[in-house]
Amino acid sequence: MNITRVGVDLAKKVIQVCVYKNTKVQSNTEMTPNEFLNWLVNQKPFIIIFEACGTTNYWKQKALEAGHDARLISAKLVSAVRQNQKTDKNDALTIIQASLLPEVNFIDGKNIKQQQLQSIKRLRELAVKQRDAIQKQVIALLLELNIRCPNKSASLLKLISDVLEDGENNLLFEFRQALETAKITLTTLIEAVFAYDDCMNNVIQADNDCKKFLKLEGVGSVNAANLYIELGCSESTRFNKGKDASACIGVTPIQYSSGSKIKIGTIGKTKNSLLRSQLITGSMAFVRQVVKREPKTTKEVWLKALAERRGNKCAAVALANKTVRTAFAMIKNSTEYKAALIAA
Repeated sequence: MNITRVGVDLAKKVIQVCVYKNTKVQSNTEMTPNEFLNWLVNQKPFIIIFEACGTTNYWKQKALEAGHDARLISAKLVSAVRQNQKTDKNDALTIIQASLLPEVNFIDGKNIKQQQLQSIKRLRELAVKQRDAIQKQVIALLLELNIRCPNKSASLLKLISDVLEDGENNLLFEFRQALETAKITLTTLIEAVFAYDDCMNNVIQADNDCKKFLKLEGVGSVNAANLYIELGCSESTRFNKGKDASACIGVTPIQYSSGSKIKIGTIGKTKNSLLRSQLITGSMAFVRQVVKREPKTTKEVWLKALAERRGNKCAAVALANKTVRTAFAMIKNSTEYKAALIAA
């Protein structure tokens, strides 16, 4: 059976399309985005492979709507397979060659809701970074004038107002203007973070798959969004089991084995570091609560015993690992999470 495969190399203004059939390249042409969209609609169904990059989620969605079998492949794998110089034609052909390798792990795309939720989350992360940066900068600059500032945003804004109102501190008029501008900027960023939080919470509450993650231990709105973005794709074939999802996120130990020697190390730190950090931070907050009180569920019994035996940090990583696996099972089996209470 002759299967047509199409390799697509995406760029900002042009798209290179390589058609491969009967073990031969049938064509390798350049198109504009509009031409490519019309071409997709008018072709018979085939396997189309995109190199994972910006706009691939959009084009995968369009290819699926046109009835094609759309897949995303790692840019790192494509780069390793490329034999000749890097050109658009060679890249489109290399995408097909990489897709023909045995046991290739294709990348799941995101649906439109996941894309928009991820965009809200990214905007929030940017606002948090800018807020923290300007806050630390103002604290450091005022400290140079022997004005000691609190770390909390609300207290810092009040102190800045007091400094601006003090007419006997010998500050230049221009410096007061600059400090007032910094205060306005900081206030705007604080309000922006709250606005993004509201947007994220509204999306989570409106989606049942995302909302049910809030029942997991150590999971708030940010981590519920993280889990939904990473695991919640409706046509997900990326992971066969929860262990694969945990390994991809980086909350399982790295294995380095050769022959009969098996060595298990620490958790990996080359994956999505921000996602892993937020999951472990949420788990750590829950662990700190559990160790101070009597456990109420069987999971809390296990967690408290692990924290006493290996420490809070190890227990937090183990809980994050279990959280990802549980979330994967909830998505795969369409089930709700209910913690098992200790029998009276």
